[in-house]
Amino acid sequence: MNKKLNFILITIIAVLLTFSTSLIAKKVKPAYKFKVIKKLPATSVKSQGRTGTCWIFSSISYLESEILRKGGPVTDLSEMFIARYSYIDKAKQYIYMHGMANFGPGGQFHDVTDQIRKHGIAPEKIYPAKLKGQYRHNHGELGAVLDGFLGAVLKRRGKRLTPVWMKAFAAILNVYLGTPPEKFSYKGKEYTPKEFSESVKLDPDEYIEITSYTHHPFYKKCRLEIPDNWTYNEDYYNVPIDELFEIVKNSIDKGYTFVWDADVSEKFFSKDRMDVSLVPEKEWDLMTKKEQKSKVKKPIKEKIITQEMRQESFDNWTTTDDHLMHIVGTASDQNGKLYFIMKNSWGTDRKYKGYFYVSVPYFKLKTICVTVNKHSLSDEMKKKLGI
Repeated sequence: MNKKLNFILITIIAVLLTFSTSLIAKKVKPAYKFKVIKKLPATSVKSQGRTGTCWIFSSISYLESEILRKGGPVTDLSEMFIARYSYIDKAKQYIYMHGMANFGPGGQFHDVTDQIRKHGIAPEKIYPAKLKGQYRHNHGELGAVLDGFLGAVLKRRGKRLTPVWMKAFAAILNVYLGTPPEKFSYKGKEYTPKEFSESVKLDPDEYIEITSYTHHPFYKKCRLEIPDNWTYNEDYYNVPIDELFEIVKNSIDKGYTFVWDADVSEKFFSKDRMDVSLVPEKEWDLMTKKEQKSKVKKPIKEKIITQEMRQESFDNWTTTDDHLMHIVGTASDQNGKLYFIMKNSWGTDRKYKGYFYVSVPYFKLKTICVTVNKHSLSDEMKKKLGI
């Protein structure tokens, strides 16, 4: 009797497990199904770890794609080579400005090319800039030490700045990141960092940054007022958002990837780790708690984005400068809507192995600026911008 009862119980449990598993499978069924339209060559997805160096990772990823586009080999460039020299320049400005400047880990694409102009670049293998035993970058302690050091310099306990504070600052960086090489051997050849950047055909002058805001005149250069533009660069071209979209779409169509600087703080940048960025027609704050908690079960209707909406979101800080990423292609969902394929710098342990899909409305509303190769521009746009 007990054996028969046990058999019946086991059978019931098995049926319930099968049924519940089926329900779970239905619940996790992806809402979006993507078909790649065009995906351009890119190197492997990296992780910026616990650092604020997305601007370097995305820019370096872009430059690695540019090397491939020009017929060069797969190349893994050192992000921390750029970070190390950028810290130096940031510290100088911070002290020269008596602490009234941005000393943080952020930056823009032009900061990367500025360092390449001055110092060149090295392969990752030559300058990995990780402490012994580290498998990912972690600048938590380094950042705190640098902040503390600069704070002490600003206090001027000796009544004036010494002539060696910069050497001491550089020494801290060398301890944490390693001393950058003046010469190195790579694949059987000797290089200086500048010679290496020339060997992989990196030309910083090929690239331009473009934004889209009405508080500056269109088709003119302007200064983008964001904290991470710490060099106060005034060379951002300003164009209407619909034209900016056409510029980047045309870039992908012509075989050029681009760098994307955007706000990623929105709930629908990657709701429930979907890794799909959207602008729902209904505002998040206007949704009921039930709607907020519910998963997206099918492609949602999105807002139509205008220039005025962009400007308002920038003015009221609902669009902020959060993250730089690398756009490598286009795709469509099951309804035929267009998306950009974005390569991120958060590692590969996410749904699409480090890639995201960005809707056109999200791009139009949340883009801060982009970086493109100027040769990807149409003749008409070059004429408008005076290039």
